[in-house]
Amino acid sequence: MLSKALFTVALATSANALSLPPLIPAIPGVTEPLATNAPPLPILQVPTPPLDSPPFTSNQQIKPKKIGYFWTGAGDNNHKDFLATYSLDDDTFGTLLWITDVPSSGNSPHHLGPTLDGKTLVGGGLLSLLKTQDTAYYFDTTNPYQPKFKKSNRALLGSITDEIRAKPDGGFFITYMGSAVGTSPGRLIETDANFNIIHEWPEDVSSTLNILGEQFSPHGLSIDFKKNIILTSDFIVPLTILKPASAIGIQKANTLRLWELSTRKIISTITIPDGKGIQDVKFIPDNSESAALATAVGPGQVWIIYPFRKASNGKQGVAELLFDLGPRARDNLAIYSDISDDGKLAYFTLTLGNHVAALDISDLNNVKRLDNPDEDQGIIGPHYVKISPDKKNLLVTDYFVQTGSIGVVNTPADYRAQWIDILPNGGLSFNRSIDFEKVFSQSGNGGNRGGARPHSAVIFDLTDPSNPKYY
Repeated sequence: MLSKALFTVALATSANALSLPPLIPAIPGVTEPLATNAPPLPILQVPTPPLDSPPFTSNQQIKPKKIGYFWTGAGDNNHKDFLATYSLDDDTFGTLLWITDVPSSGNSPHHLGPTLDGKTLVGGGLLSLLKTQDTAYYFDTTNPYQPKFKKSNRALLGSITDEIRAKPDGGFFITYMGSAVGTSPGRLIETDANFNIIHEWPEDVSSTLNILGEQFSPHGLSIDFKKNIILTSDFIVPLTILKPASAIGIQKANTLRLWELSTRKIISTITIPDGKGIQDVKFIPDNSESAALATAVGPGQVWIIYPFRKASNGKQGVAELLFDLGPRARDNLAIYSDISDDGKLAYFTLTLGNHVAALDISDLNNVKRLDNPDEDQGIIGPHYVKISPDKKNLLVTDYFVQTGSIGVVNTPADYRAQWIDILPNGGLSFNRSIDFEKVFSQSGNGGNRGGARPHSAVIFDLTDPSNPKYY
């Protein structure tokens, strides 16, 4: 049996999570050829420091009410990864306001999330582990128009940073999809209000046995603070998308974990039959049963999770098929989602299907599709999606993951941020985008990074100064 002392030690070491400098220092005249000529290795990569970033000078005096923050990788994988700050206002849409570099490259920037007070953003690195780098990067957004890099850190037991949720008292919960070496089990990471890692859940014996007994690769994360529950969804074993481990095939999960928030203990495992990767899960706002929507990537389906219902075996948590997204959604590798704050509309990105699906979920017994599933929307590789706080627009980034020659996941993308109009009926009108590849492939102010890979975004809406929105 696992001893209590073991968890005490794990807790103590977790509270002192590491932050280390690059293993190879930056040396003028040496760093540049080393970074560009280092050969790709199986899994772990040469831990080269980043190339110096092109200088950026802001000549913009504008202060838009709507701001988009994009957690972005350099296209050449050698220059510093960065946070790009853009105007989302109608009259100045697509104006680059600021670039905030982090002190490393090759992280494959992944998800991004804000604190509830909007003063800090955190962005995770999907592949930071491969260069033995920190995996979470924090930004000071006290000045929303010119964010500053704050700090970075890494966990001891987990890696492969994914979904982010802010805590009411400050800090974050963050899913780490893999172990310290990218295998199963991953961890649910918790930080304090100073963004120090204080726990790597689970830490109790029963929950630890749960994640050791069946693949635990938490990607999706949703928390109902009022009902005292957490849902995490298991996606894939990260190591299996990389060579040579990929030879055995990508290991995809069919499960979600239901947690008790107050104790951080796992209550039960919920299974979606033949789900082949449950990438995302989100609670439906104000649903009387605290129901949540989960995306099953293999069959291209949306399932509804009832966390307080009992299954036939007596365990808490029931999953039921809600909606089949059709042939275009089959085996999509990635289906991410967002739900409107009134619980009436849900949007799903079909990455390999080059499509954004829209559903009216106001009546869960009569879900209606609002998009034309056969329409060519003119986008390539949509993934991250957020509904603007005023529900007038949908922000979608057209980039998922490209591992290059070291892995088997290289999804097509046009590297754009789509600012899509939401029609009165909840449907979509595509008419504006920001071309990251073009902007950051050019010489000049902040460009020439070999292109750019915008994976995720956060929206600030400062229209009402007395009630700013951070999402």
